[in-house]
Amino acid sequence: MLNTPLSRRHLLTGASASTAAGLLAQEAHAKAPMLNTQAPAFYRFKLGTIEATIVSDGPLPIGPATRAFKGPTEAELNKMFADYFMPTDNVVLDQNILVLNTGDRMILFDTGMYSVKRPNTQTGRLQISLKQAGIDPKDIDAVVLTHPHVDHSGGMVADDGSRLFPNAQVYLTQADHEFWLDDRRLGTPAEGSALTARKNLPPYRDRTIFIKDGQEFLPGIQAMQTPGHTVGHTVYLISSGGKTICNIGDVAHHVVLFEHPRIEVGFDTDSKQGVASRVKLFDMLSAQRIPLVVFHMPWPGIGQLAKFGDGYRYVATPMQLVL
Repeated sequence: MLNTPLSRRHLLTGASASTAAGLLAQEAHAKAPMLNTQAPAFYRFKLGTIEATIVSDGPLPIGPATRAFKGPTEAELNKMFADYFMPTDNVVLDQNILVLNTGDRMILFDTGMYSVKRPNTQTGRLQISLKQAGIDPKDIDAVVLTHPHVDHSGGMVADDGSRLFPNAQVYLTQADHEFWLDDRRLGTPAEGSALTARKNLPPYRDRTIFIKDGQEFLPGIQAMQTPGHTVGHTVYLISSGGKTICNIGDVAHHVVLFEHPRIEVGFDTDSKQGVASRVKLFDMLSAQRIPLVVFHMPWPGIGQLAKFGDGYRYVATPMQLVL
Protein backbone atom coordinates (compact mmCIF):
# COMPACT_ATOMS: atom_id res chain seq x y z
CA MET A 1 0.00 0.00 0.00
CA LEU A 2 1.38 3.41 -1.00
CA ASN A 3 1.75 5.97 1.81
CA THR A 4 0.91 8.94 -0.39
CA PRO A 5 -0.36 11.89 1.69
CA LEU A 6 -3.84 13.10 0.69
CA SER A 7 -5.17 16.55 1.48
CA ARG A 8 -8.85 17.35 1.95
CA ARG A 9 -8.65 19.45 -1.24
CA HIS A 10 -7.33 16.45 -3.21
CA LEU A 11 -10.10 14.25 -1.86
CA LEU A 12 -12.81 16.79 -2.72
CA THR A 13 -11.34 17.37 -6.17
CA GLY A 14 -11.29 13.66 -6.83
CA ALA A 15 -14.80 13.20 -5.53
CA SER A 16 -16.10 16.03 -7.71
CA ALA A 17 -14.49 14.57 -10.79
CA SER A 18 -15.90 11.12 -10.03
CA THR A 19 -19.35 12.54 -9.41
CA ALA A 20 -19.29 14.51 -12.65
CA ALA A 21 -18.19 11.44 -14.58
CA GLY A 22 -20.94 9.40 -12.95
CA LEU A 23 -23.57 11.98 -13.80
CA LEU A 24 -22.44 12.12 -17.40
CA ALA A 25 -22.65 8.34 -17.59
CA GLN A 26 -26.13 8.39 -16.10
CA GLU A 27 -27.26 11.08 -18.51
CA ALA A 28 -25.93 9.08 -21.40
CA HIS A 29 -27.69 5.86 -20.38
CA ALA A 30 -30.76 6.98 -18.38
CA LYS A 31 -33.97 5.71 -20.02
CA ALA A 32 -36.51 5.31 -17.21
CA PRO A 33 -38.61 8.32 -16.17
CA MET A 34 -38.87 9.41 -12.56
CA LEU A 35 -41.97 7.81 -11.04
CA ASN A 36 -42.88 10.41 -8.38
CA THR A 37 -44.95 7.87 -6.44
CA GLN A 38 -44.71 6.29 -3.02
CA ALA A 39 -45.29 2.70 -1.97
CA PRO A 40 -48.90 1.83 -1.04
CA ALA A 41 -49.74 3.15 2.43
CA PHE A 42 -50.48 -0.05 4.33
CA TYR A 43 -48.49 -2.30 6.66
CA ARG A 44 -49.47 -5.73 7.97
CA PHE A 45 -48.46 -7.64 11.10
CA LYS A 46 -49.75 -10.56 13.12
CA LEU A 47 -51.20 -10.45 16.62
CA GLY A 48 -51.83 -14.02 17.68
CA THR A 49 -54.41 -15.31 15.20
CA ILE A 50 -55.42 -11.78 14.10
CA GLU A 51 -54.18 -10.23 10.88
CA ALA A 52 -53.67 -6.54 11.63
CA THR A 53 -53.21 -3.82 9.01
CA ILE A 54 -52.22 -0.19 9.48
CA VAL A 55 -53.52 2.10 6.73
CA SER A 56 -52.79 5.79 6.37
CA ASP A 57 -55.21 8.69 6.10
CA GLY A 58 -52.33 10.92 5.03
CA PRO A 59 -50.23 13.60 6.76
CA LEU A 60 -51.97 16.13 9.02
CA PRO A 61 -50.33 19.56 9.49
CA ILE A 62 -51.46 21.22 12.75
CA GLY A 63 -49.52 24.49 12.73
CA PRO A 64 -46.82 25.76 15.11
CA ALA A 65 -45.82 23.73 18.15
CA THR A 66 -46.80 26.57 20.49
CA ARG A 67 -50.42 26.14 19.40
CA ALA A 68 -50.56 22.47 20.37
CA PHE A 69 -48.25 22.09 23.37
CA LYS A 70 -48.78 24.16 26.52
CA GLY A 71 -46.41 24.79 29.42
CA PRO A 72 -42.90 24.97 27.94
CA THR A 73 -41.68 28.29 26.57
CA GLU A 74 -41.19 28.68 22.84
CA ALA A 75 -37.43 28.32 23.34
CA GLU A 76 -37.93 25.11 25.34
CA LEU A 77 -40.21 23.68 22.67
CA ASN A 78 -37.69 24.59 19.98
CA LYS A 79 -35.02 22.67 21.90
CA MET A 80 -37.26 19.63 22.41
CA PHE A 81 -38.16 19.48 18.73
CA ALA A 82 -34.60 20.14 17.60
CA ASP A 83 -33.48 17.16 19.70
CA TYR A 84 -35.71 15.05 17.44
CA PHE A 85 -34.63 16.90 14.26
CA MET A 86 -38.15 18.24 13.80
CA PRO A 87 -39.33 21.75 12.92
CA THR A 88 -41.63 23.75 15.20
CA ASP A 89 -43.14 26.15 12.66
CA ASN A 90 -45.60 23.56 11.31
CA VAL A 91 -45.94 20.27 13.14
CA VAL A 92 -47.04 17.45 10.82
CA LEU A 93 -48.64 14.33 12.30
CA ASP A 94 -49.24 10.95 10.73
CA GLN A 95 -52.69 9.33 10.80
CA ASN A 96 -52.29 5.60 11.37
CA ILE A 97 -55.58 3.70 11.23
CA LEU A 98 -55.74 0.13 12.55
CA VAL A 99 -57.79 -2.59 10.85
CA LEU A 100 -58.23 -6.06 12.38
CA ASN A 101 -59.24 -9.21 10.54
CA THR A 102 -60.15 -11.73 13.22
CA GLY A 103 -61.30 -14.35 10.71
CA ASP A 104 -64.98 -13.65 11.29
CA ARG A 105 -64.93 -9.86 11.76
CA MET A 106 -63.29 -6.84 10.12
CA ILE A 107 -62.81 -4.04 12.65
CA LEU A 108 -61.72 -0.48 11.83
CA PHE A 109 -60.40 1.85 14.55
CA ASP A 110 -61.09 5.52 13.69
CA THR A 111 -61.74 6.81 10.19
CA GLY A 112 -59.64 9.86 9.31
CA MET A 113 -60.84 13.00 7.54
CA TYR A 114 -62.48 12.05 4.24
CA SER A 115 -65.48 14.36 4.82
CA VAL A 116 -63.36 17.27 6.08
CA LYS A 117 -62.08 19.41 3.24
CA ARG A 118 -58.96 21.39 4.14
CA PRO A 119 -57.06 23.27 1.42
CA ASN A 120 -53.43 22.42 0.69
CA THR A 121 -53.48 19.16 2.67
CA GLN A 122 -53.31 15.50 1.68
CA THR A 123 -55.56 14.08 4.39
CA GLY A 124 -58.67 11.97 3.84
CA ARG A 125 -56.85 9.11 2.09
CA LEU A 126 -58.36 6.21 4.07
CA GLN A 127 -60.52 4.93 1.20
CA ILE A 128 -57.51 4.95 -1.13
CA SER A 129 -55.34 3.17 1.44
CA LEU A 130 -57.99 0.53 2.16
CA LYS A 131 -58.22 -0.23 -1.56
CA GLN A 132 -54.44 -0.50 -1.81
CA ALA A 133 -54.52 -2.92 1.13
CA GLY A 134 -57.19 -5.06 -0.53
CA ILE A 135 -59.84 -4.19 2.06
CA ASP A 136 -63.39 -3.51 0.87
CA PRO A 137 -65.24 -0.93 3.05
CA LYS A 138 -68.37 -3.08 2.65
CA ASP A 139 -66.56 -5.83 4.58
CA ILE A 140 -66.03 -3.65 7.67
CA ASP A 141 -68.30 -5.00 10.43
CA ALA A 142 -67.33 -2.58 13.17
CA VAL A 143 -66.06 1.02 13.30
CA VAL A 144 -64.57 1.64 16.73
CA LEU A 145 -63.89 5.27 17.66
CA THR A 146 -61.36 6.37 20.24
CA HIS A 147 -63.17 9.73 20.12
CA PRO A 148 -65.06 11.84 17.56
CA HIS A 149 -62.54 14.61 16.72
CA VAL A 150 -62.34 15.64 13.05
CA ASP A 151 -59.44 13.31 12.24
CA HIS A 152 -61.06 10.28 13.88
CA SER A 153 -64.76 10.44 12.96
CA GLY A 154 -64.42 12.55 9.80
CA GLY A 155 -64.16 9.62 7.38
CA MET A 156 -67.48 7.86 8.01
CA VAL A 157 -69.64 9.40 5.27
CA ALA A 158 -69.32 10.34 1.61
CA ASP A 159 -69.92 13.83 0.22
CA ASP A 160 -73.62 13.03 -0.22
CA GLY A 161 -73.94 11.91 3.42
CA SER A 162 -74.18 8.19 2.64
CA ARG A 163 -72.36 5.69 4.85
CA LEU A 164 -68.90 4.74 3.62
CA PHE A 165 -69.06 1.60 5.77
CA PRO A 166 -72.64 0.49 5.04
CA ASN A 167 -72.50 -2.78 7.00
CA ALA A 168 -70.68 -1.52 10.08
CA GLN A 169 -71.86 -0.99 13.61
CA VAL A 170 -70.25 1.99 15.36
CA TYR A 171 -68.81 1.75 18.86
CA LEU A 172 -67.96 4.74 21.08
CA THR A 173 -68.75 6.14 24.51
CA GLN A 174 -72.12 7.74 25.19
CA ALA A 175 -70.34 10.66 26.87
CA ASP A 176 -68.47 11.57 23.68
CA HIS A 177 -71.51 10.99 21.49
CA GLU A 178 -73.64 13.38 23.53
CA PHE A 179 -70.89 15.96 24.06
CA TRP A 180 -70.03 16.39 20.38
CA LEU A 181 -73.64 16.48 19.19
CA ASP A 182 -74.59 19.08 21.82
CA ASP A 183 -75.59 22.50 20.42
CA ARG A 184 -73.43 24.12 23.11
CA ARG A 185 -70.28 23.16 21.16
CA LEU A 186 -71.30 25.48 18.32
CA GLY A 187 -69.66 28.89 18.37
CA THR A 188 -66.78 27.60 20.52
CA PRO A 189 -63.25 26.39 19.64
CA ALA A 190 -64.75 22.87 19.56
CA GLU A 191 -67.12 23.76 16.70
CA GLY A 192 -65.03 22.10 13.98
CA SER A 193 -65.19 18.67 15.60
CA ALA A 194 -68.83 19.25 16.56
CA LEU A 195 -69.80 19.94 12.94
CA THR A 196 -67.83 16.89 11.81
CA ALA A 197 -69.60 14.72 14.39
CA ARG A 198 -72.99 16.10 13.29
CA LYS A 199 -72.22 15.10 9.70
CA ASN A 200 -70.70 11.67 10.37
CA LEU A 201 -72.42 10.16 13.41
CA PRO A 202 -76.19 10.54 12.71
CA PRO A 203 -76.19 8.37 9.54
CA TYR A 204 -75.15 5.47 11.82
CA ARG A 205 -77.65 6.31 14.59
CA ASP A 206 -79.51 3.00 14.29
CA ARG A 207 -76.20 1.11 14.25
CA THR A 208 -74.46 2.85 17.17
CA ILE A 209 -73.52 0.92 20.31
CA PHE A 210 -72.26 2.68 23.44
CA ILE A 211 -69.37 1.05 25.26
CA LYS A 212 -68.38 1.20 28.92
CA ASP A 213 -65.06 1.34 30.72
CA GLY A 214 -63.55 -2.13 31.11
CA GLN A 215 -66.07 -3.76 28.78
CA GLU A 216 -65.00 -6.48 26.36
CA PHE A 217 -67.47 -5.33 23.73
CA LEU A 218 -66.05 -7.47 20.93
CA PRO A 219 -64.14 -10.75 21.41
CA GLY A 220 -60.61 -9.92 22.55
CA ILE A 221 -61.17 -6.13 22.55
CA GLN A 222 -61.47 -4.32 25.87
CA ALA A 223 -62.30 -0.64 26.34
CA MET A 224 -60.32 1.50 28.79
CA GLN A 225 -61.50 5.07 29.27
CA THR A 226 -58.75 7.72 29.27
CA PRO A 227 -60.65 11.02 29.55
CA GLY A 228 -59.08 14.42 29.06
CA HIS A 229 -58.42 14.70 25.36
CA THR A 230 -62.19 14.36 25.11
CA VAL A 231 -64.73 13.60 27.83
CA GLY A 232 -65.05 9.99 26.71
CA HIS A 233 -61.71 9.29 25.05
CA THR A 234 -61.10 5.53 25.09
CA VAL A 235 -58.13 3.28 24.33
CA TYR A 236 -58.45 -0.36 23.37
CA LEU A 237 -56.55 -3.41 24.60
CA ILE A 238 -56.56 -6.02 21.84
CA SER A 239 -55.61 -9.60 22.72
CA SER A 240 -55.21 -12.78 20.69
CA GLY A 241 -53.18 -15.96 21.17
CA GLY A 242 -51.48 -14.69 24.31
CA LYS A 243 -50.41 -11.42 22.63
CA THR A 244 -51.73 -7.95 23.50
CA ILE A 245 -51.41 -4.52 21.92
CA CYS A 246 -52.98 -1.21 22.95
CA ASN A 247 -54.47 1.24 20.46
CA ILE A 248 -53.97 4.52 22.36
CA GLY A 249 -55.71 6.98 20.03
CA ASP A 250 -54.78 10.53 21.02
CA VAL A 251 -53.48 9.96 24.54
CA ALA A 252 -50.24 11.24 22.97
CA HIS A 253 -49.92 13.04 19.63
CA HIS A 254 -46.17 13.40 19.38
CA VAL A 255 -42.90 11.85 20.53
CA VAL A 256 -42.23 14.81 22.88
CA LEU A 257 -45.27 13.75 24.92
CA PHE A 258 -43.63 10.45 25.75
CA GLU A 259 -40.44 11.98 27.09
CA HIS A 260 -42.37 14.92 28.61
CA PRO A 261 -45.80 13.42 29.43
CA ARG A 262 -46.86 16.30 31.68
CA ILE A 263 -46.92 18.82 28.84
CA GLU A 264 -50.54 19.87 28.34
CA VAL A 265 -52.16 19.69 24.91
CA GLY A 266 -54.12 22.62 23.53
CA PHE A 267 -56.63 20.35 21.76
CA ASP A 268 -57.70 18.59 24.98
CA THR A 269 -61.14 19.22 26.46
CA ASP A 270 -59.49 19.01 29.91
CA SER A 271 -55.71 19.16 29.49
CA LYS A 272 -54.88 18.45 33.14
CA GLN A 273 -57.08 15.36 33.10
CA GLY A 274 -55.38 14.44 29.82
CA VAL A 275 -51.99 14.51 31.56
CA ALA A 276 -53.28 12.30 34.38
CA SER A 277 -54.71 9.76 31.91
CA ARG A 278 -51.48 9.79 29.89
CA VAL A 279 -49.22 9.12 32.86
CA LYS A 280 -51.51 6.41 34.25
CA LEU A 281 -51.74 4.60 30.90
CA PHE A 282 -48.02 4.91 30.15
CA ASP A 283 -47.13 3.57 33.61
CA MET A 284 -49.25 0.50 32.88
CA LEU A 285 -47.97 -0.06 29.34
CA SER A 286 -44.31 0.34 30.30
CA ALA A 287 -44.60 -1.83 33.43
CA GLN A 288 -46.41 -4.62 31.58
CA ARG A 289 -44.34 -4.18 28.39
CA ILE A 290 -47.46 -3.94 26.25
CA PRO A 291 -46.80 -2.63 22.72
CA LEU A 292 -48.92 0.21 21.41
CA VAL A 293 -50.36 1.63 18.21
CA VAL A 294 -50.22 5.43 18.15
CA PHE A 295 -52.51 7.23 15.71
CA HIS A 296 -50.26 10.25 15.18
CA MET A 297 -46.71 8.87 15.49
CA PRO A 298 -44.49 8.43 12.43
CA TRP A 299 -45.64 5.61 10.17
CA PRO A 300 -46.73 2.97 10.98
CA GLY A 301 -46.96 4.08 14.61
CA ILE A 302 -46.19 0.79 16.40
CA GLY A 303 -43.81 0.79 19.33
CA GLN A 304 -42.97 0.05 22.97
CA LEU A 305 -42.59 2.25 26.04
CA ALA A 306 -39.90 2.15 28.70
CA LYS A 307 -39.69 4.31 31.80
CA PHE A 308 -37.08 7.01 31.29
CA GLY A 309 -36.43 9.54 34.09
CA ASP A 310 -39.63 11.49 34.70
CA GLY A 311 -41.04 10.35 31.39
CA TYR A 312 -40.90 7.47 28.96
CA ARG A 313 -38.80 6.35 26.03
CA TYR A 314 -40.74 5.42 22.88
CA VAL A 315 -39.03 2.71 20.85
CA ALA A 316 -40.43 2.10 17.38
CA THR A 317 -41.03 -1.57 16.59
CA PRO A 318 -38.95 -2.67 13.58
CA MET A 319 -41.11 -3.24 10.52
CA GLN A 320 -41.27 -6.84 9.30
CA LEU A 321 -41.42 -6.84 5.51
CA VAL A 322 -42.27 -10.56 5.34
CA LEU A 323 -45.26 -11.94 7.26
